[in-house]
Amino acid sequence: MKKWTRVMYQPNLPLEAGRYVTASKEHIALSLEAATEGMVLLKNENNILPLKNGSRITLFGRGSFDYVKGGGGSGDVTVSYVHNLYDGFKTLEDKVQVYEPVADFYKKNVEEQYAIGRAPGMTEEPELPQELLDGARAFGDTALVVLSRFSGEGWDRSSVEYNGEFNPWPDETSMPKLSAQLYPDGDFYLTAGEKKLLAQVEKVYDKIVVVLNIGGVIDLSWIKRDDKISAALYGGQGGMEGGTAMAQVLCGQVNPSGKLADTFAARLEDYPSTENFHESVEYVDYTEDIYVGYRYFETIPGAAEKVVYPFGYGLSYTTFEVETQKAWEEADSINVQVKVTNTGDMTGKEVVQLYYSAPQGLLKKPAKELGAFKKTRLLQPGESHTMVLTVTKEAMASYDDLGKVAKSAYVLEKGAYAFYIGTSVRNNEKTAYEYLVAEDTVVKQLEAKLTPSGLSKRMLSDGTYEELPQTEGNNPNACAFEKMVPGTDEGILPEVRFREQRLVLYVVKKGVKPFIEVAEGKITLDEFMSQLSDDDLIELLGGQPNTGVANTFGFGNLPDYGVPNIMTADGPAGLRIAPECGVCTTAWPCATLLAYTWNPNLVEKVGAAGAEEVKENNIAVWLTPAVNIHRNPLCGRNFEYYSEDPLLAGKMAAGMVRGIQSQHIGASVKHFAANNKETNRKHSDSRVSERALREIYLKQFEIIVKESDPWTIMSSYNVINGHRASENKELLEDILRGEWGFQGMVTTDWWTRGEHYKEIKAGNDVKMATGYPERVKKAIELGELTRADLEHCARRVLELILKID
Repeated sequence: MKKWTRVMYQPNLPLEAGRYVTASKEHIALSLEAATEGMVLLKNENNILPLKNGSRITLFGRGSFDYVKGGGGSGDVTVSYVHNLYDGFKTLEDKVQVYEPVADFYKKNVEEQYAIGRAPGMTEEPELPQELLDGARAFGDTALVVLSRFSGEGWDRSSVEYNGEFNPWPDETSMPKLSAQLYPDGDFYLTAGEKKLLAQVEKVYDKIVVVLNIGGVIDLSWIKRDDKISAALYGGQGGMEGGTAMAQVLCGQVNPSGKLADTFAARLEDYPSTENFHESVEYVDYTEDIYVGYRYFETIPGAAEKVVYPFGYGLSYTTFEVETQKAWEEADSINVQVKVTNTGDMTGKEVVQLYYSAPQGLLKKPAKELGAFKKTRLLQPGESHTMVLTVTKEAMASYDDLGKVAKSAYVLEKGAYAFYIGTSVRNNEKTAYEYLVAEDTVVKQLEAKLTPSGLSKRMLSDGTYEELPQTEGNNPNACAFEKMVPGTDEGILPEVRFREQRLVLYVVKKGVKPFIEVAEGKITLDEFMSQLSDDDLIELLGGQPNTGVANTFGFGNLPDYGVPNIMTADGPAGLRIAPECGVCTTAWPCATLLAYTWNPNLVEKVGAAGAEEVKENNIAVWLTPAVNIHRNPLCGRNFEYYSEDPLLAGKMAAGMVRGIQSQHIGASVKHFAANNKETNRKHSDSRVSERALREIYLKQFEIIVKESDPWTIMSSYNVINGHRASENKELLEDILRGEWGFQGMVTTDWWTRGEHYKEIKAGNDVKMATGYPERVKKAIELGELTRADLEHCARRVLELILKID
């Protein structure tokens, strides 16, 4: 097929001869595999799991039918079906029998709630009639209690709602209000109905298994402390086959090998970021600094006791011996060789985690930090797998933003660096090897960027706070001319431009050198761009109308010059096509569950398969992966993101990007950066230290850029230290391109509140979903922009299009 045939002509041809790959049985099988591999066995007293052949079980709770395949917004996917846990067990009827009267009760109740407009995961727990419970107990001795949760784009997991802006979708359901009704104590905790159901079940059952269909962190202390609960499985949000995946794990068809990529604490208040999460709709103070997730709980005095399940935790149906064989230093790295042996009687996989502990020094450090990880292959009983885990010396350096050792530099402070090998941040052993640094060593000298203007203090490793110097403030809403009127900057479609009358012979304008000649090497990109007027360049810097099944608009679209209009598509859990198009795609497990696999190679396969569906539907750029840090459980989009740890998030998402781009489809890594709150997301100022930005909130993006070379990055809606991310030259040019060497294109998030001309000036190449040419021209007239500014950005847009098949 000739270059750009798909993106220009929408042939809707199958990717493979004779069959479509979109939602193919092979892709759905891969989705199922990924879901099973991410599920985490939290508890298994007396080996109640896996369920024995012939077990007679009863499913309790709306979650047995109210299955949440993933979150809402850009993370949603149009599918032909979704399998809940009941459906999953029905595929294993030769293994277990389900008590149908209770199943019928929940099925009918959930259907009735859906009929009045309730979304999956946003339903009420019905009261279970006692006679059904009695009949269930007479049927069998094992109860499975299933809980589900839902969250989505544009709102956080709370009742806090922001209505201070023009809303082009006024008839949408208010999710914060609905959440307040369903979860008066917040969905982090059990509802009164869920507590009552558990109490009912515990009165008559001795064998109780809890199954969690959740995309984020909730209170699980009741599971850990309640002796009546024998076992618990974190099933996550596993896509369209998530219920089948949970059933397979519960029945032992698959041995669970997932590990938590987050720390589960008992109370929201146990997370230091909760205190000021909703202090203001205008800003968020990141006072906990680098002490996010396990870095806080394993370091700050008194915090460890708040942990219910630690980072990296996960059980198996078999047992493993992890033996550190040797460790050694190379020029740039520390290496540890580990032998893992399956010492149990069931095949399984294990995740080996390497943590390092740096000397506290002047900069102060977390007690432990993840340095490397690897997952074994599937090991038979008695089989071993030897692996080498490597952490670079540069990765262990701390950023000195105040000049305590060397200002604006990554520093290895003098002292002994210890290494720990194990299967969680808590379950590990210190190696005999230590890396000794004789003198404070500057690993990389940089310049101060993104310094805070509103954050007054930050946490230290002993739990106290230090004051921070302030830089001069900035008005993120400043503009060289009148601001846009509310309602003209949200939900606006790109202009559909007309083409002048011409002879049908001329597909492109007569006398021009067409863009295809750049792709064929006949002319240079410079020669091509020299033909373009300022208006043409400006047009390239704004989103373009949808074609085909696309609904998130496109890039390019200069038909006079033969520049195709290439389409984009959401989303993080699968190719998202609007339901009215009639195209169903594969819903993959949400990003959090993918992270819980700790298997970048598996995620790379998911990326490649998803990209095949993107290509087959004539779309060229997939707006995924989303990699913001799980700073706090309240963030409504945590299900779209990977982890609280930037190394794990970066490595997993780098695998996703490699997979996507192996199909010559562009990955768009988002949301860059520090976008950890949905409430007033288009204006909220993330006030954070430069050190925390570089070590926590930018680090996963840096890993992805350096390891997988993404074709696009999406800047975030929010403000960072007084400057909008999409208008921030220090973020986009100095750090992303200058320090990290990013060669790709930057797009805004859709209908950001940044000024188009300021975004161009900052190196944000395209404004989505539409540009504002008149405002850009006015900025040129006022001397705020030059043609050279336009050319810098337009070149990167055209370079992206050249990469597309």
